[in-house]
Amino acid sequence: MIAKRIFVSAAAGAVLLAAAPAVAEDTLKIAIGQINNWENQAPTLGSEIGIFKKHNLTIEAVGTQGAGETIQAVISGSADLGAGVGVAGVMRAFSKGAPVRILLPAFTGTGDLYWYVKADSPIKSLKDATAGHTIAYSTSGSSSNNIVVAFVQELGAKAKPTATGGPPGTLTSVMSGQVDIGWAAPPFGVQEMKDGKIRIVARGSDIPSLRGQTVRTIIVNANALREKKDAIMRFVAAYRESVDWMYSDPKAMEMYAAKIKRPIELIKDSVKEFQPKAAMQTDKMADLDGAVKDAVKLKFLDAPLTKEQLAEFIQIPPRK
Repeated sequence: MIAKRIFVSAAAGAVLLAAAPAVAEDTLKIAIGQINNWENQAPTLGSEIGIFKKHNLTIEAVGTQGAGETIQAVISGSADLGAGVGVAGVMRAFSKGAPVRILLPAFTGTGDLYWYVKADSPIKSLKDATAGHTIAYSTSGSSSNNIVVAFVQELGAKAKPTATGGPPGTLTSVMSGQVDIGWAAPPFGVQEMKDGKIRIVARGSDIPSLRGQTVRTIIVNANALREKKDAIMRFVAAYRESVDWMYSDPKAMEMYAAKIKRPIELIKDSVKEFQPKAAMQTDKMADLDGAVKDAVKLKFLDAPLTKEQLAEFIQIPPRK
């Protein structure tokens, strides 16, 4: 009799579990500057492979032309999160009262960004560019904007900084003669280099002060961080897991190569040279003091952020 009651109770429990609705996944919206760059693939490839779903999240990703557009999407609340945002640009927005916070470092160092000219250009280095030439960056507040300002102020470059949006549009502008010096991030442009169509004349790593700094971040809307904190903490865990997977499973590069329609060997070479895993660390803002000083020197900030402001501004969760 006892065994029978246990059987009936277990059967009834199974029916109740089967009838219970599945827990709905939380949806987070993320705006991504240069959405097809390798370093910005954690939200998209991680979603495709099922990592975010494992953390009970659905990610809605939308591409932007650069950090300026991304920051505005996060400020307005049309996106909960933003990726690929330059540190100086988001500092400037925060200092003016915008509801933005740094959630994670996304890229440390500047060796992945490069500036190039057409193969037949007389410009061999930044020193050859005069006041009559133009040099590209994506949008205001981006890391490419920060580097171009540093080219002018620290290296004495005389070319006029010009916003050109993403790498594809920039390449068109360079090849058509509208802009003299373009910008890009691998793997974009690597094939054109191999084909002898363009030449590198400068790299972000040419700026000594930026080499060891975290230069791009994942940002979050302050209201979203407060109202959706549990979901955003799960995003952090899934993002970190996705980065680890991208550098441990060959399938990640295969998926990426198919996505952007580039040869897998080109992707492997590009990531090895320009985007090592160490640059994708997500635990701390490297050389934060230097980043604040540079933001003031490059006129992104009127004055350094105080310790109290930085404590509010930077919301990096510790790794579990």
